[in-house]
Amino acid sequence: MTTQPLPPAQPSRAPQTSQAMPCGVDELRSLFLFEKLSDEQLVWLCGEGRVELFGPGQVYAEGDAATCFYVLLEGTVVLSRRVGEDDVEVNRTSATGVYSGAFMAYLGDRVPQVYNSSLRVTVPSRFFVISADSFAWMMREWFPMAVHMLEGLFFGNRTTQQAVSQRERLLALGSLSAGLTHELNNPAAAALRATSALRERVAGMRHKLGMIAAGPFERATLETLVGLQEGAAEQVAKAPPLSPMEASDREDAVGDWLDAHGIAGGWDLAPTFVQAGLDIDWLEQVAAAVDEGTLEGALRWLNYTVETELLMNEIQDSTSRISSLVGAARQYSQLDRSPFQVVDVHELLDSTLQMFSGKIGPGVTIVKEYDRTLPRIPGYPSELNQVWTNLIDNAVSAMEGTGTLTVRTALDSDRDHVLVEFGDTGPGVGPDIRERIFEPFFTTKPVGEGTGLGLDISWRIVVNKHHGDLQVESVPGDTRFRVHLPLTAPEREPAPKPEPVPAPDRQQESS
Repeated sequence: MTTQPLPPAQPSRAPQTSQAMPCGVDELRSLFLFEKLSDEQLVWLCGEGRVELFGPGQVYAEGDAATCFYVLLEGTVVLSRRVGEDDVEVNRTSATGVYSGAFMAYLGDRVPQVYNSSLRVTVPSRFFVISADSFAWMMREWFPMAVHMLEGLFFGNRTTQQAVSQRERLLALGSLSAGLTHELNNPAAAALRATSALRERVAGMRHKLGMIAAGPFERATLETLVGLQEGAAEQVAKAPPLSPMEASDREDAVGDWLDAHGIAGGWDLAPTFVQAGLDIDWLEQVAAAVDEGTLEGALRWLNYTVETELLMNEIQDSTSRISSLVGAARQYSQLDRSPFQVVDVHELLDSTLQMFSGKIGPGVTIVKEYDRTLPRIPGYPSELNQVWTNLIDNAVSAMEGTGTLTVRTALDSDRDHVLVEFGDTGPGVGPDIRERIFEPFFTTKPVGEGTGLGLDISWRIVVNKHHGDLQVESVPGDTRFRVHLPLTAPEREPAPKPEPVPAPDRQQESS
């Protein structure tokens, strides 16, 4: 092996809890990391690095500047990662040669040089320790080709993950856009039909008004009819909802009254009067205001008035629905807001549910159990909406169109967090796959129907970006995904979720 020149030794300060010990070339050669190095390189390692004995306790903390690379010589190490306010153990081993620390120092300032986990020892443990700068120099000078390949792998994986995450967002957006288009089309079509019918009714009302004006009505009679017209218009807004049976009975009664008073086609007028909440007493007032010969013309003129009011109400309801959907879409996308802000989780949940209404279907009952006393919390609203989308989509898919989706919010006072829970009555998540559902690309959906990234992306958004927690509890008929979000903004961003990188059989990486 041709070796590169060795740099001068760079002494580094040992942690206060450690004890410096002699470094042996033969011991380093016995480690799988260093077994192929030359004697000259091993001598340099011993001179550049050091052997330290650590008592039980923490060696370094997640998020601190990564200053050293550690290789276990003897003892037991425990690696943990911060999840919300808790430290979760991810690895515990006594295998000689496992390494951790600043093993990405060779990437330089292109990535944050911080420890992405916390390391502690449970028994007195010996490490070979080398500074991050010396480790980076060694990697670049001794293994230049390997470094280039590792750099390509690292940044390639990161680029791929970003592209796949973007694809997942686009798929979710496409699905919601299709539902939104359908939801917008219905009220738009209703408003268009109502506008066309309204034009006909207004034309008919003008014609009838001309006939009434030319007829033998006295001024007092006209004033009475105008008063009845205004009262009918007001009654439309106050008309109570009727069951089909109630509406049918009232239409029969009104139709009989119109038929008894010689009104031709009275059965066509009866549904309109009943829908407006006008009854036989109101018809008697009209009959008392005009003579028998002009009663039909007066009633048909008033019918046009009622129809006009009903059509305008339909147009108002349709346009309000459109406005509400557009508002929900804007709330969901957060296009007009800053990325990080203090938000009301209920506004975000409602906008997502509204965007999802077309996809949820009539067979799924939505139950909202909101604690409206919850405070607003800091966060990235568009990304939280993506979490809600993924969890709701999974729940609806699991129930296959029939069941109950329960969205609950509460205060988790023990953890100073807001709890957002999504429950469904689907078949549940089996214990054999429960530990894998947050893995990238893992999916139980048929080929072509799922990317396996929804829960992975949700985990990253909740845990990495918001310093929260995402958990699942499931039994058949009751599956609950629980999102915990902190009430206050974190002081610093946590390290990114580690990428799974396969290692050779003999190489055990404890980071």
